[in-house]
Amino acid sequence: MNASKSQLKTGISEELAFITEALQAEMDAIGSVVSRLATSEVDLQTWTKAVDMLEQCSGHAVFSGMGKSGLIGAKLSATYSSIGQPSHVVHPAEAVHGDLGSIRRDDVVILMSYSGTTEEVLNLAAILRTDGIPTIGISKEHSTPLANLCDVHLAIGSLSEACPLNLAPTATTTATLAIGDALGLALSRRRNFTSDDFHKHHPGGMLGIGLRTITEIVRFKVGDNVTAVLDSMNVGEALNAAKPQEGKRRAGAILLVDDENKLTGIFTDGDLRRLVIDSSNPMEQTIGEVATKNPRHLNATALVQDAQQLVTQYRVDEIPIVDANNSPIGLIDVQDLIAMKVVTE
Repeated sequence: MNASKSQLKTGISEELAFITEALQAEMDAIGSVVSRLATSEVDLQTWTKAVDMLEQCSGHAVFSGMGKSGLIGAKLSATYSSIGQPSHVVHPAEAVHGDLGSIRRDDVVILMSYSGTTEEVLNLAAILRTDGIPTIGISKEHSTPLANLCDVHLAIGSLSEACPLNLAPTATTTATLAIGDALGLALSRRRNFTSDDFHKHHPGGMLGIGLRTITEIVRFKVGDNVTAVLDSMNVGEALNAAKPQEGKRRAGAILLVDDENKLTGIFTDGDLRRLVIDSSNPMEQTIGEVATKNPRHLNATALVQDAQQLVTQYRVDEIPIVDANNSPIGLIDVQDLIAMKVVTE
């Protein structure tokens, strides 16, 4: 029995060692690309030319590759579209059988083949060169047939696959993906792509929700269903002032302000509970003295993801929202964020 356990432990240890080696090989592949870019003037110039070409593109960034490279191209195309560069994918074999019409003169075509010798990709590259369509090639070295057919070429370098047989495309496809991502992000930087622009391309899902302004989701608004009271009031007066209007849901907190209507504190249901337990005359206490002073808050220009970070990092249940003058305008309740699935309970 002990021998079996020992063998199992050894087997697991060997497997984890293999997994670590595979991940390291993927890391090394990207590291090799980085080192090459840092030491080669030729590579530095070709990357700059590639970004220039994409920046001047008034059409689509079109990705094309066979097999695994084609799948990498599909992912890259989705990324480029999300950061403001219209993009689509063309299968190189289908292109020469009727799909060339999906490539236009104002497009830039990114052709991918690690070996740089894939027949279907080379055929497409030759046609595009004849038609004067701008092309960027991504392959092993600047000396490959694909590199010779493209206007600009980005070299991946000589890599070993993470596969122990050095056959399954793994490290090379990782490097290709990283190159494509870096190229797209450099383009995004050139065009000053902002979070607002990103939101326009991600109106749905968690990304879209996180990039909405906090004021879009505020349910508790000062003067409507949440109260801001002077911090000099006693607790009884403040609670009376914060009575909910009939038919409206009450917020779980009262916001405190000074004489200039600037936020100074927050008094929650939890604060009231503790006060009732600890004090013999809770209603007579000055609310500013028993409330949470200078609470964590957000400006009206903050995003939902900023509220998510506050809740996750500091475990706050209510977040005051203030305007440019630090005057409270609303309150975000953690339950609102839970309902939107931005945070979990």
